[in-house]
Amino acid sequence: MANLTAPIALNRPVVTAEVAPVAPALRVTEKPVMTQIREIHATRSIPFLAFHLVAIVGVCLVPFAWKWVGLCVGMYYLRMFAITGGYHRYFSHRTYKTSRAFQFFMACLAQSSAQKGALWWAANHRHHHKFSDHENDIHSPLHTGFFWSHVGWILSTENDRTHWELIQDFKKYPELVWLDRHQHVPAVALAIGLFLAGGAPALFWGFFLSTALLWHGTFTINSLSHVYGSRRYTTTDTSRNNFWLALLTMGEGWHNNHHTYQSSTNQGFFWWEIDPTYYVLKGLEKVGIVWDLRKPPLELLEAKRISKDVRDAMPRNVSEAVRKKSAVH
Repeated sequence: MANLTAPIALNRPVVTAEVAPVAPALRVTEKPVMTQIREIHATRSIPFLAFHLVAIVGVCLVPFAWKWVGLCVGMYYLRMFAITGGYHRYFSHRTYKTSRAFQFFMACLAQSSAQKGALWWAANHRHHHKFSDHENDIHSPLHTGFFWSHVGWILSTENDRTHWELIQDFKKYPELVWLDRHQHVPAVALAIGLFLAGGAPALFWGFFLSTALLWHGTFTINSLSHVYGSRRYTTTDTSRNNFWLALLTMGEGWHNNHHTYQSSTNQGFFWWEIDPTYYVLKGLEKVGIVWDLRKPPLELLEAKRISKDVRDAMPRNVSEAVRKKSAVH
């Protein structure tokens, strides 16, 4: 029987700032090509829309109490940590190491958010970094607009499969493959547990409303963090740092930082850049649950810093890119 508590001897992260394959930098003198908006699967959208309907109607029908609000907020941030610290910083970028047992726990907790399987999520995210803000990027607001980058892409059948070729490093763990193929099990288990513990109010506030808010909190990184905010470093995409998104997503809002050095565990590079996910991971490091947390080399950050005397050439959006093209002609 496999030893579930044995440390995993992970190599360097599969996707790193130094070696990650990326598309060439955007040329603002060329007219950006709007990626054709694919069809959203109508049948698949019904459960998604029904879930939102329950969340909206339930606010009016389910009894209110501050303890239920606290449960909603607690379940939001608990699972947000699993997404940011698990799906993103561990499964997607392997920015730290942990045991096989804890990686399974993080996958289960993250999948209780009903955002598909850990391996599906990580593989799609690696694809995003490979083609960030280029035509092959599956959720670039620069090419597909707000709605598709926020939620449309996840409701399309063409993004349904797990790209196993991009997640070979974790495909070797059968328990993770099983979870990926039975993606709804953790979410259903959480819903049942909340109902048994606190009845309909706990189910609504702790699962339905909390999960709906969690979806859109996570989605803002795809739809907004490449549009609104500031850029400190040069990258081949339009990633930006945004304080408000960092609060909403436990540190993911420092997106320009992240795209500058993807294999860093911390995404807040300075003390004032709040990064709760990193703080929790540092706490887990203190008790030996995770280890080998990576940080960006100072010399790389300085080399990529945008000069105050030079305007950033990256377009904020399609309209700005078109205006720059017109100015050239």
